Amino acid sequence: MFDHALAGAADRIGAHLAAVLAGRGDQPVVQAMRYAVAGGKRLRGFLVLESAALHGVGPAGAIDAAAAVECLHAYSLVHDDLPAMDDDDLRRGQPTVHVKWDEPTAILAGDALQSLAFELLAAPALGPAERRIALVAGLARAAGAEGMVLGQALDIAAETAPAPLTLAEITALQAGKTGALIRWSAESGAVLAGADPAPLGRYAAALGLAFQIADDLLDVEGDAARAGKRLRKDVAAGKATFVSLLGVAGARARAGDLADAACAALDAYGPAADTLRQAARFAVARDS
Repeated sequence: MFDHALAGAADRIGAHLAAVLAGRGDQPVVQAMRYAVAGGKRLRGFLVLESAALHGVGPAGAIDAAAAVECLHAYSLVHDDLPAMDDDDLRRGQPTVHVKWDEPTAILAGDALQSLAFELLAAPALGPAERRIALVAGLARAAGAEGMVLGQALDIAAETAPAPLTLAEITALQAGKTGALIRWSAESGAVLAGADPAPLGRYAAALGLAFQIADDLLDVEGDAARAGKRLRKDVAAGKATFVSLLGVAGARARAGDLADAACAALDAYGPAADTLRQAARFAVARDS
């Protein structure tokens, strides 16, 4: 059920992004944008569509929001892979954008994808203006210096800090770097429907942290071919992670507890939220 739902959402979002980008020419920067949004699990976009469905909003009324967060996420990956950041040459099993093109093209493609995310959130199909404004404001906060960018800045600072981060500091860092976009995605369905986003916010807070712990476990135990990216980088850099602080068994147990907490946060929705519960289990069991 979940695999089918995730694949269906990924296909729907991919088709929508292809249509949006189809009429924008074929300059290298546009080619790089198309390349950057191709592939991936599209978990964030899936959360948008699934949380919208939970509130009676169909795909046509949520697809622009789902595509928007995938553009924002893709931009963050393009910039994160740059030599000045994580300096990665592999993403989703393919050369990173700055390797396939060059650094200026990668920077500009990322910039353009960020802009496109907010353009998509202005789409009338998303409903009344006040709800679209709420989505725009929420994504800006989640992506900026209160969310993802703050987490990235803390991560970079940790590389040269005199002492490794504590568990509390890593948790706060990842709540921004990874968790903020996941939370926006899960809450967006309620925002689209004018409903209370608090239960989905609690779900997403646990899900986002579980997802990051699973990433840390993959970096230690995963297969690079399946993950589609370089692994063991955190260990080589001597960075503190959930695994280095909790151990493999402790990190896996913590991720499981968080998945349980995510599922419990959905109790008020009953069986209608089962696919979101399966997403929480997927987050900790995945191998890529």
